[in-house]
Amino acid sequence: MSNKATLEINGEKHDFPLIVGTENEIGIDIKTLRSATGGVTTIDPGFKNTGSCESAITFLDGEKGILRYRGYSIEELAEKADFLEVAYLLIFGELPAQDQLDKFHSDIKEESHVDEDLKKILEAFPKSAHPMGVLSSLTSALTAFNPSSVNVDSEEDMYKAIVKILGKFPVLVAWTMRKRKGQPLNYGSKNLGYVENILKMMFEKPNEDYVQNDILLNALDKLLILHADHEQNCSTSTVRVVGSSHAGLFASLSSGISALWGPLHGGANQAVLEMLEAIKEDGGDTKKFMAKAKDKEDPFRLMGFGHRVYKNFDPRAKIIKVAADEVLGDLGIEDPVLDIAKGLASEALSDDYFVKRKLYPNVDFYSGIIYRSMGIPVEMFTVMFALGRLPGWIAQWKEMRLRKEPIGRPRQIYIGENLRSFKSISDR
Repeated sequence: MSNKATLEINGEKHDFPLIVGTENEIGIDIKTLRSATGGVTTIDPGFKNTGSCESAITFLDGEKGILRYRGYSIEELAEKADFLEVAYLLIFGELPAQDQLDKFHSDIKEESHVDEDLKKILEAFPKSAHPMGVLSSLTSALTAFNPSSVNVDSEEDMYKAIVKILGKFPVLVAWTMRKRKGQPLNYGSKNLGYVENILKMMFEKPNEDYVQNDILLNALDKLLILHADHEQNCSTSTVRVVGSSHAGLFASLSSGISALWGPLHGGANQAVLEMLEAIKEDGGDTKKFMAKAKDKEDPFRLMGFGHRVYKNFDPRAKIIKVAADEVLGDLGIEDPVLDIAKGLASEALSDDYFVKRKLYPNVDFYSGIIYRSMGIPVEMFTVMFALGRLPGWIAQWKEMRLRKEPIGRPRQIYIGENLRSFKSISDR
C-alpha cells in the first residue's frame, strides 16, 4: 500500500501522508492542505469523516461491534473489573495494582467533601431546574473554589486535580437529585466503595439505616463502566476542544456535561422513557407503535433502537441486558411502562423489519429501564450518564494537554453576501 494520498485540484497534484493506527485504521494527514493548495479546505459537516486527533484511549469498530478501553475488551472489563479500576485504566493507561488502586480510592475519599458555600449555589436553583443544567453549573462553580490552574507538566498537580473531581462529582450528582426530591444533602462513608457510596448518597433516607442491594450495585457498576468512554463523540470532542484553549479541567468538564445534555447524545435514555410513557398514555399497544416505526410516512421515531456508530450490534447492550433482567427479577416491580419496554424489545428482536436492519435495543434502552427500576427520576438519567463518562472525559482532556494539541479552530466555506455598501437607515 502506498504511504501517501494524492489529491488533484485544477490539474495540480498534491501528495499528503497517510497515518496508520495500531488497529490499521488509515487517515489522510491534511495539516498542510491549505498552505500547499493556496487556501483549499475540506467540508465535513458533523466531522463524520474527520479525525480530530490521535488517541490511545478507546478503540471502536462499529461494523464489527467492538469496543475496547486501552486494548481491553468491554466484555472482559464489565465482567472482571469494577468502575474505579476502569477509571484508573482510562486515565493512567494501565490497570492498577492493588496498592495503586487502594491509594487511588483513599485519595478520592479525602477529596469527597464539597465546600459548604457550594450549597448556596445549589439552593438558588428552583426544584424545577433540569438536573443537567444544575450539574453543569455546579461543576463549573468548582473552579471558583479551586482557582489555581492545573500545571499539566506536573504529575502531582494532575493527579491531585483528577482525584479531586472524582471525589466531588458523585457528591454533586447525589445532591442534584436530592435537591429535586426535597431531601437533605448528605455524604458517603469512608467504609464503602466508590459505587456503593454513590448509591448511599442518592438513596439513603433520613432516620433509616441504609441497606445495600448487591444486584443494584452490580448493575450500576456495569452501567458506569459501559458509559466510561466512547471515542470522539460530541461531548468528548467538546471537552477536548474547550481544553485545547487551556481552559481548566473543571470548566472543560462542565462544557462536556452541556454537550451530553442533548437528546441526540446523552439525553437518549431519557427520550426512551418519555417515549414509553407516551405509548402507555396512548393505551400501551406496542404492535401499533412498531407499525408506526416501520411507516416511512409516520413521524414517530422508536427511541433506543439501533446506533449511529454500531452498524451490527451494540456490545454494551448485550452486557447490560443481562443486568436489566437481574434487576427486574430481583425487585419484582409491577410497572406498565417496564412491561411496554419488555414488549418492544421482544418484538424488535423477532421482527424481520428490525432484524434485517439490525435495529436492536441499544444501551440507552436498557439503561433507562434499569434507572427507572432503581427509582431514579427520568430527568436524572443523563446525569447518571455523565457520572459514568467522567473518567473518559478526564482521560481525553489529560491526553490532549500532554500531547500539546493546538487550539481547536475548524474552518468554513463562506456562503454569505459578497461585499456590499452600507446604506443609511433612511434608504433601507
